[in-house]
Amino acid sequence: MLEEKKIKKWLAENKKKGMNLLQRLVQEGSIRGNESSAQAIIIEKCRELGLSLDIWEIGEDDLFTHPVFCSDRKDFSGNPNIVGVLKGAGGGRSIILNGHIDVVPAGDRNEWKHDPFSGHIEEGNIYGRGSTDMKGGTVSLLLAIEAIINSGIQLKGDVIFQSVIEEESGGAGTLAAVLRGYKADGAIIPEPTNMKLFPKQQGSMWFRITVKGRSAHGGTRYEGISAIEKAMIVMTGLQNLEKKRNEKITDPLYENIPIPIPINIGKIHSGEWPSSVPDIAVIEGRMGVSPDEKMEDAEKEMEAMLVQISEADNWLCLNPPIIEWFGGRWLPGNLEANHPLIETISECFQKVKQTRPVVEASPWGTDGGILSTVADIPVVVFGPGVTEVAHDVNEYISINEVFVAAEIIALTLLKWCETN
Repeated sequence: MLEEKKIKKWLAENKKKGMNLLQRLVQEGSIRGNESSAQAIIIEKCRELGLSLDIWEIGEDDLFTHPVFCSDRKDFSGNPNIVGVLKGAGGGRSIILNGHIDVVPAGDRNEWKHDPFSGHIEEGNIYGRGSTDMKGGTVSLLLAIEAIINSGIQLKGDVIFQSVIEEESGGAGTLAAVLRGYKADGAIIPEPTNMKLFPKQQGSMWFRITVKGRSAHGGTRYEGISAIEKAMIVMTGLQNLEKKRNEKITDPLYENIPIPIPINIGKIHSGEWPSSVPDIAVIEGRMGVSPDEKMEDAEKEMEAMLVQISEADNWLCLNPPIIEWFGGRWLPGNLEANHPLIETISECFQKVKQTRPVVEASPWGTDGGILSTVADIPVVVFGPGVTEVAHDVNEYISINEVFVAAEIIALTLLKWCETN
C-alpha cells in the first residue's frame, strides 16, 4: 500500500514534466521514414532513467525473410528501434511495454485547427498527429517506469520498454525486436483503447482486386464491357462476404462492436476518359481477420467468393477478377479473458478508477499480433486516448488520462513483476 501511495504522489507532483515530454514528442513529426528525431527524445529519456539501452537499425536478413514480415521498405537506416531495460532483482515475472513511434501523415492541414505537429495544449488536452496514436500511451509507459524508479522501488522481474518503428505499415519494428531475442512473460501495448482492456485483437490485411472490361466509345457503349459495372458486382460480393463472416462471430467481447471484422473498400480507380467505356477497374481495401482465425483461411474465403461470383456472370467467368494481397498485414491476437495478466491489470484499474474496466475485443490490428503469435507472449492492449480520433484531423489526448493510465500500468508492474 505504501508503494502505491508513493507512485500516486510522484505522478501528481510531476504532471508538468510528463506533459512537456509528450508535447516534445508530438512536435517531432515522426511520419514513417522520419522517426529519428522523436526516437532521439526517447533515447534521452531512457538514459535519464538509467535504463540499459539497445539502439539498432532494423533490416537484418532474418527480418526480410521471415514469413510475417510486411513492408514495402528495404532500407530502414537512420530510424532506429529502441529498447530500454529496467533490470529486476530476479525471481519475478518479466514484461514488455511496447509502443510505436511512427505516426500516419497529417492529411489536409487546412482541416486542422492548429498545426498538426504543434503540440498545442488547450483545456487539458494536447493536440497533434500522434498524440493519441500513440505517443500519449508511450509517455504513460515512461511515466510508470519513472514513478517506480524515483519512488525507490525495486522490481524482481525485468521491465523491457520498446519504442519501435514501422507499426503503421505492418509491424516490422516489433518483429525485429522479437527476432533480436526480446521475450517476456507478458506484454502491454498502450494503444488508444478509451481505457478499455483488449485481450483479443482483430487482424487485418490489404487486398487489391483488378477487374477487366472491354473498351469502346461511349456513344456505342453497348459494344464494350464496363469494368466499373463488373466491379460493382465484385463490391456487392464483398459486402455479402462481410455480412456472412460477421454472422459467425459469437464472442461476447464483440457484442458492442457493430461490425467485428469489416471488409473496407478504401480506394477505387477506373477509367481515363468520360467518353470511353473503361476496360479496367482496381479496387483496394482492408479485410478484417478474427482473433481465432488464420490469415490464410481468410484469404481463401475471399478468393472463393470471387470464384463464385465469376461463375454466375458470363464475362467474369471468362475474365475472372485477379486478387493480390499487398501492403499492410497485422496478425490477430487472442488471449483468454481470465488470463492472469488481464486479472492483474483489471485489479489495478479498479484500485485507481474505483470501477471495473470494460473488457472488449480490439476493432483494429496492433503489434500485439506479432508478440502473441510469433513470440508466444500474452498481450493486453490498454492505453489512454480516444480510439475515434486516431488518424483523424485535430487528433488529441487528455493529459489527465495519460497520467491515470501511467498509474494503472505502474501498479500492474508492481504486482506482475513483484517488488523486492
